[in-house]
Amino acid sequence: MNGAPLLWLAREPLLLASGSATRHDMLVAAGIPVEIVRPQIDERAVEAPLLAEGSPPDAVAAALACAKAMAVSQMHPGRLVLGADQTLTSDGEAFYKPTDLAAAADQLAALAGRTHELQSAFVLAQDGAPLLEGLGVARLTMRELSPDFIMRYLDEAGVAALTSVGGYQLEGLGAQLFDEVEGDHFTILGLPLFAVLAALRELGALAR
Repeated sequence: MNGAPLLWLAREPLLLASGSATRHDMLVAAGIPVEIVRPQIDERAVEAPLLAEGSPPDAVAAALACAKAMAVSQMHPGRLVLGADQTLTSDGEAFYKPTDLAAAADQLAALAGRTHELQSAFVLAQDGAPLLEGLGVARLTMRELSPDFIMRYLDEAGVAALTSVGGYQLEGLGAQLFDEVEGDHFTILGLPLFAVLAALRELGALAR
């Protein structure tokens, strides 16, 4: 045994067009060799025309995932690239990664006592062309949160609260924020992993 992946059949590791350590670790744990390449795109510029047209959140997530995959794929000919993105909406309102802890506090206060949806999209691309795509959706109901709890939570979570669109990591302290969760755990973490694995098998990159 030389430590080489036994289920991964592609000649080179998968390129992950995302800076997300959570997505990287999820794929590696599933036996996928991964190299991270951060896409150089303006996400808000990609979103703007879609939001102006009233595009649904899943379409926005898919467009962002595709833009990331295309940006990296065009720079790395022949490589298989995975782009992914996640959007969060509640009652038609879109939420984004908080810019600082004060914004995170405001966002958590706005989501408290309400149900929101996470839309996690992915696109697999090669040579500047999309090959396969998919989407997972989860619904999460946040419990009522007191201002004191929000401050305590953010004091403990720190800057990690700024790394996700919801201001939380469900696999960590974020579990304390919720009453109910409906949907696939991987989708909540930012990648519909089962659909990604199925797509990689379809492309011949994974053993069947």
